[in-house]
Amino acid sequence: MDFKQLRYFVAVYEEGHVGRAAERLSISQPALSQQIRQLEHTLDVSLFERSSKRLLPTLAAHTLYNHALPLLDGLQRAKEALHNFQGQALRTIAIGVLQTVHTSLVPQMLERVRQAQPHLVVQIYELTGIEIERRLLNGSLDIGISYLPPRQPGLHGMMLYEDELQLVIPADHPLREFKKVSLSQAAELPMLLLGEEFQVRQIWQTQLANLGRRPQVQAELNTMAGILDSLPHSKLATVLPGRSRQQHDDKALLWKPLSEPRVPLKVGLVCRDVQRQQATLGLLRTLLEDVMHPQATTM
Repeated sequence: MDFKQLRYFVAVYEEGHVGRAAERLSISQPALSQQIRQLEHTLDVSLFERSSKRLLPTLAAHTLYNHALPLLDGLQRAKEALHNFQGQALRTIAIGVLQTVHTSLVPQMLERVRQAQPHLVVQIYELTGIEIERRLLNGSLDIGISYLPPRQPGLHGMMLYEDELQLVIPADHPLREFKKVSLSQAAELPMLLLGEEFQVRQIWQTQLANLGRRPQVQAELNTMAGILDSLPHSKLATVLPGRSRQQHDDKALLWKPLSEPRVPLKVGLVCRDVQRQQATLGLLRTLLEDVMHPQATTM
């Protein structure tokens, strides 16, 4: 049994006459009769009782008709949905993105990709840096958007833009009047930080270790949004990429550049096979050109 036979059966069922059904289907009457006989043979049931004037559907025909209609309707809707893809190869790309760069990049990227490649299905996964690199190596991700350079051998990076860690404090914090905060000053502050699995936390710990210090962790949260929502109600500080301020600019929070030294961040596209992903890398980099060269962030 196939969709063609179902379509023929529905026509005969609705017309109640092979001749009229054949005319509706634009095929010969003998050919239609043969198709119905083959369908009955395949299903091993009798679908019509034949009289001199019309065909009378059996109980089996009623049952088949009720199942055939939604099947044929679904087939037609599938054909219509795929009509726009004629001549186009539907392709899926899986991208892993750090939570700390997600809001400043993904919304703009998705719209640009949709306009440039409407037949490209983009799957976005918000992951830690460790998980992005693991999935790139095992092949479950095509591209990562992470901090450079990659830490795992066999991965390659392409620069998108530069950022830097900034100190984020409540508006009533003792350091509110400072234009900049030195790394050694920040090291003394009790902090609300992302967990140790996050790359921003690891970068911060490395910077403090270079000074022989450790972060003064008072609390941890696993989302940047949760940290920014919590800070105004505490006396704690945190460190986050400065670009995040553009999407989370809250008057209850102050963003202070770090100095002595600055803590630069390089955000880029990461992949395992540059040659295989060259076209995708180039597409994403081109579509995010204005993101890679933003106006200077107000300090």
